[in-house]
Amino acid sequence: MMRRMLILLVLLTGAAGLGVGGPGPRDPRAAAARGSPPRVATPAPGLPAQLTDRDFSKMSTEWSEPNGFFRSDNLTSNELLFQHVLTDLVRRTRPGDVYLGVGPEQNYTYIAAVKPAMAVIFDIRRGNLQLQLMYKALFEMAADRVEFVSLLFARPRPGPGLGPKSTVVDIFSAFARAPKSEALYTQTLKAITNRLTKTHGLPLPAEDLDGIEYVYHAFYWSGFAVRASPTYEDLMTETDEAGAFKSYLASEERFAVVKSLEFRNLVIPVVGDFGGPKSIRAVGAYLKAHGATVSTFYLSNVEQYLEQDNKWQLFCGNVAALPLDMSSTFIRSTNRGRGFGPFGPGFVSRLGAMAEETKNCGA
Repeated sequence: MMRRMLILLVLLTGAAGLGVGGPGPRDPRAAAARGSPPRVATPAPGLPAQLTDRDFSKMSTEWSEPNGFFRSDNLTSNELLFQHVLTDLVRRTRPGDVYLGVGPEQNYTYIAAVKPAMAVIFDIRRGNLQLQLMYKALFEMAADRVEFVSLLFARPRPGPGLGPKSTVVDIFSAFARAPKSEALYTQTLKAITNRLTKTHGLPLPAEDLDGIEYVYHAFYWSGFAVRASPTYEDLMTETDEAGAFKSYLASEERFAVVKSLEFRNLVIPVVGDFGGPKSIRAVGAYLKAHGATVSTFYLSNVEQYLEQDNKWQLFCGNVAALPLDMSSTFIRSTNRGRGFGPFGPGFVSRLGAMAEETKNCGA
């Protein structure tokens, strides 16, 4: 899974939108013409409804710490049951607050559920920041879920049978029969690069462009089995505790929540160590200055690594410096050991009260 942590999130239109230098958030007339996604939550009065490209880049850069190490790439989640807390999570939290998280795509499902005004994704690996930038471009370029899956895996869109009301099972079943396309991969990789560096004008070094290419090639080459088990299809077609489909690709409405945030530069990827001196505290200072409150902090199983490295108390102090209230909620993953569930090591998610758990760490 993950170790210490990094990365804030940012965001992403499709095959028809693969033109170089397409309109971005800086061009509201062009955005309106192509149907920019609606806002999904009313932000705190001090939070921006949209970040400029310059501010997005500045925040991601200035909040980041040096690149760290983890034993694997973690291009996709291995937590099959992470949706089982969604009903309780939505009950505890408020739309329009700020989401914090770590790692890859499971964050999007939590974001689609809690509907934050801004999201920040941390990871200790710069590779996760590169992954998040790839996703940002794809969310912006894809007109709908079907086009998004087509671009993500470089597989031609299946016939006309798929539409807005298609289930996530229908979508992945159709794409399972679609061959990967080297031509679409090459075209989309160029579009991702242009979207980030020309449309948004992000000053990405060669290291990040190479990292984005590495990540995107893994999705193209491996398909749904970017992680052999659970696969991307397994993760997206899993359900909540009541058997309802609630992944970020389960409906157009859920997809639109994430797309809207990405489109407005409000998912910020950050390289950061949860027990480090900079990232979490820098985010906390910004949120306090803008009158915002943290709604949700998805931790995965990072705390076990913080404890191994004697950094948990530092992490607790970092969290205590965030603007919290009684609704602020941790999501953490617990390894139930081998033999749990059909996919080997089983991670089960549970919730915690952030303010209560960290009230004695402020010093």
